[in-house]
Amino acid sequence: MKVAALVSGGKDSCYAMMKCVQYGHQIVALANLMPADDSVDELDSYMYQTVGHQIIVSYANCMGIPLFRRRIQGSTRHQKLCYSATPGDEVEDMYELLKEVKKKIPSIEAVSSGAIASDYQRLRVESVCSRLGLVSLAYLWKQDQSLLLQEMIDNGIAAITVKVAAMGLNPTNHLGKDISFLYSYLHKLKELYGINVCGEGGEYETLTLDCPLFVNARIVLEEFQVILHSSDSIAPVGILHPLAFHLETKAESASLSGCDKMNDLHHENMGLVYEVQAESLEGCEDAMESVADVNVLTKAADDGLQISTKKEDLPFSISCWLGASEKASSGLQDDLESVLRKIEKELSGHGLDWRNVLYVHLYISDMNEFAVANNTYVKFITQEKCPSGVPSRSTIELPLLHVGLGKAYIEVLVTKNQEKRVLHVQSISCWAPSCIGPYSQATLHKNVLYMAGQLGLYPPTMTLSKGGAVAELELALENSEAVAKCFNCSISTSSVLFVVYCSESIPSSERGKIQEKLEAFLKQIRSSHLKEGNLPKVLDHLSLYVLVPDLPKRALVEVKPLLYVMDDAETVAEGKSLTRTSNSSFQHESWHDSCINRLIVNGMICAVVLSVTNETAVRLCSEFLAANRKSDHIQNLISERQMERILRFCIYLLDKILAENSFFWEEIVSLRVYYPVSLQIPLDTLALIIKNAFKELEEIRRLPIFNLIPVLGAGRSTSMDDLITWELFAQRT
Repeated sequence: MKVAALVSGGKDSCYAMMKCVQYGHQIVALANLMPADDSVDELDSYMYQTVGHQIIVSYANCMGIPLFRRRIQGSTRHQKLCYSATPGDEVEDMYELLKEVKKKIPSIEAVSSGAIASDYQRLRVESVCSRLGLVSLAYLWKQDQSLLLQEMIDNGIAAITVKVAAMGLNPTNHLGKDISFLYSYLHKLKELYGINVCGEGGEYETLTLDCPLFVNARIVLEEFQVILHSSDSIAPVGILHPLAFHLETKAESASLSGCDKMNDLHHENMGLVYEVQAESLEGCEDAMESVADVNVLTKAADDGLQISTKKEDLPFSISCWLGASEKASSGLQDDLESVLRKIEKELSGHGLDWRNVLYVHLYISDMNEFAVANNTYVKFITQEKCPSGVPSRSTIELPLLHVGLGKAYIEVLVTKNQEKRVLHVQSISCWAPSCIGPYSQATLHKNVLYMAGQLGLYPPTMTLSKGGAVAELELALENSEAVAKCFNCSISTSSVLFVVYCSESIPSSERGKIQEKLEAFLKQIRSSHLKEGNLPKVLDHLSLYVLVPDLPKRALVEVKPLLYVMDDAETVAEGKSLTRTSNSSFQHESWHDSCINRLIVNGMICAVVLSVTNETAVRLCSEFLAANRKSDHIQNLISERQMERILRFCIYLLDKILAENSFFWEEIVSLRVYYPVSLQIPLDTLALIIKNAFKELEEIRRLPIFNLIPVLGAGRSTSMDDLITWELFAQRT
């Protein structure tokens, strides 16, 4: 992509440009924000470094590309973490600057920034990029600062300190010093006082005088003045004010012939430097797309839409699809709009809106129409409607049309309690895959971390691993671990459940290796934690494998982890048994346990994966199926009556597990029933059988929500050939 690089002069923004080039992008413009008054060195800004701004003008000559500058008019008015366009805020200066850059160079597709750890700055750059239709590139994001600083030095970043403001850093001794000279000392200060070695806590700021991208010349600082802002005896604050400098032409370049001496700080090559004239920021007329415009949609009929809800203080689900009785679908866009509109109406009926949604399962009938689905989705779920963070999401192709459904099917997980922590990184980085659309990497609510579906994408380039399904899975797990670390946990120790979606494109011979890789990867991470001496209590995670027609980007594997993030003082404990009466016709037998994998955490979480294999079906329906025990197509032999017995057996087992661990059906957060379309039993029939089976349980006051998910196959192993599979998750507050 062609990139406009935000430059402050600091080492981070310059090294971020170098990473852009490394990953195949082209820097075509520089963008810088400077004080309105040239005599001012530093502004009281949460966003911008301005110390050394007098020298930034030379970057255009050093690199041979245009530099666009704008004088900062705004101030910090919007101080919440998640930014929305605010008249008079300093972020609007960045918006106006980049808007002008894009106007002058329409081919620009992305913006580079040097954010390492500041969510405040990253989110504001992402907000501006989103409004301008640009991609945010933040290749330094979440990188280890010690390794990153060494990497900068090793790769030719020559930068000096122009501000110090931390214990152990003295303006007289440490201003104007190269980062390579201070490297060891900064690490000593980290050990003594816990400083950020890259200065992310404001400990120091730098000015880059040379780097490999300065192909024409390097900057030589001839004279400077130390200005003391605070003489505090513990952490004095001082800045470096440049007085004179010149450009030194590099031997390999003749492009600056005759311009190697420029002692005048105000010299500008107007062919390369453009000042974007300031306009009033109070209006922000085009700061964002009108929400009213977004919501003007053609009204569609609600007939045939199915809704199932559960109104409790716990998270609950709303699922919606177009039923078989609906008229012929006119396309994915119309179907998805109808489904989203119905969910929006249902939310409103409970006094809720999209802000209350934690997670979205987006199922579509054809992954070739993913772009249509995403464009429709963004008309309803936006940053403006979800100021505390958009929901996490997974997108899967399902054989919806095979069971008479429309082209779109959505599940949303909803909470009345909006106390959630959302991680939404839109910038492309080396950390983990970006979520450039309106969905987040993960959402934490009441100690449960709902992670978006992860593909095997190489984060810097957002391209799939080329090593096949196993290689994709490994990379998807690495990405999941990077996300988990942001919540101080690990997928190797905190995972409750892994749902692994497998494309039918994976050869049967390769599927078994997926399960082996998952377990081997988790074991490897646990071993590394053990070596570091910080291995927490390990949850015995569950795994569920689902065979589907297709996945986004034609991926072979998508991983959806569900984690329980324990508080620091929390330990794993079992719940107490609860005695219930039951009218079930089933009596417990030892082989029943082979149908179930369960995980109970602290009496607060109950997760179950239950699957009925062909062998189990024969046991349950022996009067007919025993004669066909060896049939490879036993699913085609199951009648509705036999399926009724199988489903009643499943509900009996689930009820038994809940009772044994003191859980009630009212505490179910989600209950999914995966059934292969090869069963050839209508969805409505299955739903009716399940509802009737639930009615046999006396203690159920209200039918629990359940979602029927048509798939090609599912199960607790990668054979994914079980007759029917249940996924239950319950939580107690």
